Amino acid sequence: MRFPCLFIFLFALPLYGQQPPFIQVLGTAQDAGYPHAGCTKSCCARAWSDSVAKEPVSCLGLVDPASGQSWLFDATPDLPEQMMALQELTRKNTVDGIFLTHAHIGHYTGLMYLGREVMGASNVPVYVMPRMEEFLKTNGPWNQLVTLKNISLHPITAGNRIELTESIQVTPILVPHRDEYSETVGYLIQGPGKSALFIPDIDKWARWEKSLVQIIREVDWAFIDATFFNGDELPGRNMDEIPHPFVVESMALLSELVDEEKARVYFIHMNHSNPVLDPQSDATKKVFESGFQIARTGMRFGM
Repeated sequence: MRFPCLFIFLFALPLYGQQPPFIQVLGTAQDAGYPHAGCTKSCCARAWSDSVAKEPVSCLGLVDPASGQSWLFDATPDLPEQMMALQELTRKNTVDGIFLTHAHIGHYTGLMYLGREVMGASNVPVYVMPRMEEFLKTNGPWNQLVTLKNISLHPITAGNRIELTESIQVTPILVPHRDEYSETVGYLIQGPGKSALFIPDIDKWARWEKSLVQIIREVDWAFIDATFFNGDELPGRNMDEIPHPFVVESMALLSELVDEEKARVYFIHMNHSNPVLDPQSDATKKVFESGFQIARTGMRFGM
């Protein structure tokens, strides 16, 4: 998979020990990536023909130059390229931990690359909620990763902060989603000076007991679910079965924010049908005109 030129350029930069921690956007597409398997419609045709860049699955990387450590938020099917991007920064052959959000294919299946058939990794820390831990321990081939100690499961609890370094903390936040195999969490990532919210998957915001408006006012960046722009993208599909908040709904919910607060919001996790994947689309222009942002692979945010 080819990454955009901007992505390659950014990751060719040297890692400076005095540089503060930062978040790197490693992908922005929905679980199946872009283009989407089996899709021959106009939304994917250009990507199949390589006339536009393919887009990796939604993922954030967290890098601490001072310690030379890095972490992934979700293990996507594009893990080899995403891990390599961090390896080029830290000069280490693996990451120092992976935080999983839930057990849907775009968020954990990249763990397979840590197994004996590929890396044969040793005790890579994987941070998991209780049901996610049970899922990995009791289902193959994932339990083989545990048995062979390719990964080391680190149980976490919603609301309890994990101290990664003296200046970096991560807190899981429980969110409502289609929890067939595991619960679903987002993450609050706190650095020495900045903080970020990462919620790539959630059901309608009204189903969440927390206030998105209030949380955005408390963080510096919010990377939030943008699976669908509106309800017209998948004709014939029952959208109640996949009740993600539409981008237009999220923008309406957040319309009360002032301009500086709106600019903290970065939409991520776009389905192949979502027109905001196209930087030149009318939908993209509408997002910007409304004061919000769109995450693009290669973006970097100092913490």
